[in-house]
Amino acid sequence: MDMPKINKNVPIPKLSFQSDKTKIDVRYPLISPYANTHIFFNSKSGELSYEIEEPLLSAKDKENFEKINVAIREMINIAASRDQSSESVESYLNKLARVIISEIHLDISEESYYKIFYYLYRNFYGLNEIEAMMQDPFIEDIQCNGVSQPIYIVHRIFRNMRTSVIFNDIESLASFVEKMAQKCGKYISYANPILDGSLPDGSRVNATYTKDISSRGPTFTIRKFTKTPFTPLNLLGFGTLSPEMLAFLWMMMQYKLNVLIAGGTGSGKTTLLNGISFFIPPEARVVSIEDTRELNLSRENWLPSVVRAGLNSEGVGEIDMFSLLRASFRQIPDYVIVGEVRGKEAAVLFQGMASGHASMATIHADSVETVIRRLETPPIELSPTLVNELDAVVIMTHAIIGGRETRKLREIVEVINVTADGTAQTNTPFMWDPGKDKFYFKKDSRVFEKIQKKHGVPLDQLYADFDKRVKLLYELYKRQINNFEELQRIINDFYKNPELIYSRFGIV
Repeated sequence: MDMPKINKNVPIPKLSFQSDKTKIDVRYPLISPYANTHIFFNSKSGELSYEIEEPLLSAKDKENFEKINVAIREMINIAASRDQSSESVESYLNKLARVIISEIHLDISEESYYKIFYYLYRNFYGLNEIEAMMQDPFIEDIQCNGVSQPIYIVHRIFRNMRTSVIFNDIESLASFVEKMAQKCGKYISYANPILDGSLPDGSRVNATYTKDISSRGPTFTIRKFTKTPFTPLNLLGFGTLSPEMLAFLWMMMQYKLNVLIAGGTGSGKTTLLNGISFFIPPEARVVSIEDTRELNLSRENWLPSVVRAGLNSEGVGEIDMFSLLRASFRQIPDYVIVGEVRGKEAAVLFQGMASGHASMATIHADSVETVIRRLETPPIELSPTLVNELDAVVIMTHAIIGGRETRKLREIVEVINVTADGTAQTNTPFMWDPGKDKFYFKKDSRVFEKIQKKHGVPLDQLYADFDKRVKLLYELYKRQINNFEELQRIINDFYKNPELIYSRFGIV
């Protein structure tokens, strides 16, 4: 008999936003050939619905599934197979299921077995009812608000939608939250009812366990981790920023300037951070520090670090961001990336900037004034002298354009000088006009003046290089070079011989 195949690497469909929600009716595969999603306008609720379509089991199939399920629970060694490849796991589960079927003399057709096998695999090695959603590349967040409540998702194209998945009893939901905690390598209980961790694929999980914490019972929110991070050209395609902004950020990365990316929750700060990391020279050593793993850099010479929670309630064994960041400078990095600055680690980061380590980080703030105020007041409390090490602040924002929720790079603000009383003198060469949904820039950059003084490159040469990079990025975008590896090769080759790349793409 053939072994059932679970294919999670299905082609990513091309979806486009439609302003008329009543016309939306799309279906695409998530786990081939078993699970699809159907997104459509639900006339009863008056909103978009996200339905998971999985194999239907007959009453007899359900009965057989339960018998096999109970038997496997007594025999399976999940821990031993956790680190194996997907193919090895499927083979192990298939052999075990067929042995059980033979031993307890179940009469199951091959067609029914394939359906049952999918649910066995989904529940033992996947994330049960939400496993198919976890394979959807368009989903950003999965949100469960408690028992008997529909799960909601945030879709990259169609945004917030109610799904067909509901946990109907508190025991199954509590068990599911425990399973997620195990996959995160953590423990959740009545004594420790809050979970904050990362799943094996990098997705971030926050969950609660008891009705004492949330009145509807256990809850969870999953911020999904994209398997292949967005490239800078993806961000151009989304309309997040302009080619001029991207070329400017590229030059900042090349010349090792210091950048803070500011914005609200979910405004795209980390996505932009991932995107512009493409432009870090290939030979450079990068060290990153995060609370939970979200960065996914396309490079070999990268040391990713993640904080560790305490091993008990007293915090024994805790490794915080401050400790990691302080240690990172002994790793001799060329670039330091911090997932988010919010406390005393900022002082170490800015001292690293002062000693010549190019640094990037995100921070929760909605303007450059707010950024500087946060840096100079508790709990961070930097001196204006250290704040002056910052070269630019990039402001990300949520916006509604044509009825569609999107993310925009609102402005790039250069920090010229921060006086002793904390007042900042700034220059804004790039900005987005929300009224016209257009990006504007002016050729008056203080950052280029810093590069001139620091590296001895004439200003006219910098501006000429900037113009050519804008043309190159636009040409790459027009040719739809969105493949992760191909684009990285082009950027790496650019650092070896820029004129060769310009010539290859017809840039003069």
